[in-house]
Amino acid sequence: MRAFVFPGQGSQKVGMGADLADASPAAREVFEEVDDALGQNLSKLMREGPEDELTLTENAQPAIMANSIAVLRVLEREGGIALADKCDFVAGHSLGEYTALCAAGSFSLADTARLLKVRGQAMQAAVPVGEGAMAALLGATIESAQALADAAAEGQVCTVANDNDTSQVVISGHAAAIERAIGMVKDHGIKRGMPLPVSAPFHCSLMQPAADAMAEALTNTPPGPLRVPLFANVTAAMVSDPDEVRRLLVEQVTGRVRWRESAIAMAEAGVTNFVELGGKVVAAMIKRSAGDVETVSVVTMEDIEALARDL
Repeated sequence: MRAFVFPGQGSQKVGMGADLADASPAAREVFEEVDDALGQNLSKLMREGPEDELTLTENAQPAIMANSIAVLRVLEREGGIALADKCDFVAGHSLGEYTALCAAGSFSLADTARLLKVRGQAMQAAVPVGEGAMAALLGATIESAQALADAAAEGQVCTVANDNDTSQVVISGHAAAIERAIGMVKDHGIKRGMPLPVSAPFHCSLMQPAADAMAEALTNTPPGPLRVPLFANVTAAMVSDPDEVRRLLVEQVTGRVRWRESAIAMAEAGVTNFVELGGKVVAAMIKRSAGDVETVSVVTMEDIEALARDL
């Protein structure tokens, strides 16, 4: 069995998608459709930068999605591959969950772009700049990370935001609490705590205003039927009911991204081959978590051609 998986925020970089757009009309159509949907020349920003503008949450989220869907469309159009025929499940890391749903036909490309624009703007606006922070804990287990977060909170928000793999857990919350946590890592047997260059504390209760915004957006633009089931971030379990998908997307804004558990659950469901489209991040996390599985990251035209031959 096979799963197509999609990267989250942090995988953006200036130049993303440019070579693919130059090589393939199918990719160019994706970027043009996203530009039209947003009323913004996002593809130019992706191609030329500046980096600080591309990194803004409201730009990075639809850009990462567009890049992944461009890879998928080239694979489908020029490789003659139909997603539903070649994969059994989809999953995506945080914003990548929207990409996965777009890939599975639950959202149109234009609606996905608009939803991610709203999501990015709402997440950025939820907490004043400087009041929130996130940190990656290297060499942490979920248990040691939670104990550290609890110890550092001191009445503020400090919680596990991303359980990425067996070697990395991310915490999120008030900036002062995250700073305390970084200073306490050795006391909890954790190798290192690294502040992350993010503009807001994602996946914690401070994001509730953004969750409310997404509840409204998803009421106006609800997910439709999925061609293949999704493994959801906040449950690490399979879901295919559109109403349940909508509920989980709202919960995901403040909830934990259970990526390690999702990788294990997909492997236990029989997935032996994981294909990451549009990035080189989440497949490596899956490999570290799920053990004896095959993973491949597909970004370039050469990658797509190689995958089309293997599928």
